[in-house]
Amino acid sequence: MRIATYNINGINGRLDTLLAWLADTQPDIVCLQELKAPQAKFPERQLKEAGYASVWHGQSRWNGVAILSRDSEPVLTRRGLPRDSHPSQSRYIEAALNGLLVGCLYAPNGNPAPGPKWDYKLRWLKQFTAHAKQLLALDVPVILAGDYNIIPAERDVYNPDRWRNDALFLPEVRKAYASLLKQGWCDAIATIHPDKPVYTFWDYLRQAWERNAGLRLDHLLLSPGLAARLKDAGVNRVMRGRPKASDHAPAWIALDIK
Repeated sequence: MRIATYNINGINGRLDTLLAWLADTQPDIVCLQELKAPQAKFPERQLKEAGYASVWHGQSRWNGVAILSRDSEPVLTRRGLPRDSHPSQSRYIEAALNGLLVGCLYAPNGNPAPGPKWDYKLRWLKQFTAHAKQLLALDVPVILAGDYNIIPAERDVYNPDRWRNDALFLPEVRKAYASLLKQGWCDAIATIHPDKPVYTFWDYLRQAWERNAGLRLDHLLLSPGLAARLKDAGVNRVMRGRPKASDHAPAWIALDIK
């Protein structure tokens, strides 16, 4: 089974790109972020014609998350985090499918820090961490995939010193990410690629793609039972080089599940 996460950065504006990627790679489950589309404007029909059923949590102009499935109809279990202080921001969706519980997230960016956006990011991560702990207690296979807007470690950024004071890399968010791993979640990409940098994001500015000035912001965390079935993981870097590409590339994992 192949599961992917992709910050599409505008699903309707990049629908052809998304559909081409789905046809080329045929992932079984996809988590999408930054739909930037209201609930009524989600392209459900086009995705269905491509072989994917979907559930989504839309928002006009900003945010937005979705879960796609190639083999079964996702059963929606949650839109939004419990006790989210900004429920109008569409940042989390959860569904049961193919014997798994899948959570798709788009965490706040948090910049500029300090400030209200930074404070909201810390509150959101605290709520997400608490929810993640509750999911582990269910003792079912769970994956939490998406754009965490966190650079976990220095090897996950092309130039750590350049990002020391950014909300993506400040100690508080790195600590929040580490606390998830301490709960028992497995960082799939870091597990498969422990010794080399793997990037998922290249800014549109300063020729970041051309210089390979990347960051790892998109993560797939697996519950312990799923971690034992992890076979491979990577990033479809070629997608970032396509015309009118998202600034993210899809990250994926392969699990030993039939």
